[in-house]
Amino acid sequence: MPESRSATPRRKTLWVVIILLAVAAIVAWWVFNKPAEQKASTQAAQRANGGGRGAGGGMRGMGAGAMPDTPVRVAAASTQTIDIVLRALGTVTAYNTVTVRSRVDGELIRVNFNEGQRVKAGDLLAQIDPRPYEVALAQAQGQQQQNQALLANARRDLQRYQTLFKQDSIARQQLDTQAALVRQYEGTQKVDQAAVDDAQLQLSYTRITAPINGRLGLRKVDPGNLVSTGDTDGLVVITQTEPIAVVFSLPETQLPEVLAQVRQGHTLQVQAYDRADENVIATGQLETVDNQIDITTGTVKLKARFDNKDDLLFPNQFVNVRLLVQTRDDATVIPTAAVQQGSAGPFVFLMRDDNTVEVRQVQLGPINGDRVAVNQGLVPGDRVVIEGTDRLRTGAKVSIVTGNATIPATPGEAMGTGPSGRPAQGQSATKTP
Repeated sequence: MPESRSATPRRKTLWVVIILLAVAAIVAWWVFNKPAEQKASTQAAQRANGGGRGAGGGMRGMGAGAMPDTPVRVAAASTQTIDIVLRALGTVTAYNTVTVRSRVDGELIRVNFNEGQRVKAGDLLAQIDPRPYEVALAQAQGQQQQNQALLANARRDLQRYQTLFKQDSIARQQLDTQAALVRQYEGTQKVDQAAVDDAQLQLSYTRITAPINGRLGLRKVDPGNLVSTGDTDGLVVITQTEPIAVVFSLPETQLPEVLAQVRQGHTLQVQAYDRADENVIATGQLETVDNQIDITTGTVKLKARFDNKDDLLFPNQFVNVRLLVQTRDDATVIPTAAVQQGSAGPFVFLMRDDNTVEVRQVQLGPINGDRVAVNQGLVPGDRVVIEGTDRLRTGAKVSIVTGNATIPATPGEAMGTGPSGRPAQGQSATKTP
């Protein structure tokens, strides 16, 4: 028992010595290694500062802790002719569409057209059995000849009665009766002539002809079928595609500038582009503007006319429409990428002669592609920032990036390289130590 009690204090003393030795080793490692790390960090910072001074001139002449110049790309405002073009989505519409139907009942004995062919007004399309209508015409003509004979006889009797009345051989009443009979037969003759004309008209309807110039669709009835005036599908559909129309809509806010040109008698050019909005399909002119605005959409419909001689426009085809409203000469224009939006309206970052920028409010005009007209706020020659605007503020120092150099997304980061893998213009290579 006495030996066990004396062993316990020895173990405690041993553990204390071990802990103290470990603490001493950690302190010694920190004392000998920390200055070396600080020295390496200082050298790395110096190398980074040296490399930054060669990258596009963004940190030239800057002391320790100074913010680098913000790299930006700029473009100068210029004077040029700009077209005021309104864009819309349109639908190609046949100028006239006719569903050819039979105007009489009968058997379809012949079809004289091919599906898809072009026809002219008056061309024979189909033939209905004419025999029933020829019989009806002959019947009407026979009744007319019968009544014509009665009329001729009544007129001869009237002449005799007039001679006898002058000789005082018959009474006045007999003469008047005969005159009334002549007028009755004359009325009958007009009825007979109308019946003959109607029979001839019905007979002519057995020849179905094209009412307009155009292109035929698919045939809907085959020879041998009975057709009637009540058939809703008809025989075939004709669409007039030369000329052809394009119907499109514009917001009501753009309507005044269009109407101003129309009321002055100007012919406005309309171009139809393909679905990708890259290639011009056809060029035409504005024909008319609808007489009311659609209150559900706030738009108004317009109709343009295209000659379509090459048949590039097809009915019900969707196209992108560009309406040339006006051409403005000597307009001050800048790239649309330079325009920023703020609470006070559109503005740009204007570059000063000392390579700093300022915020300049502008009044914009029409947009044409990637260029926008500036009505107020800039003059030709002013330089505006078109890339790198997200890190700018009034008075910020900037450096101009040219060529293929890529503006970094992170401030202070080296600019990207050109397509060849070499440093871009205005950029120097940074060696890795």
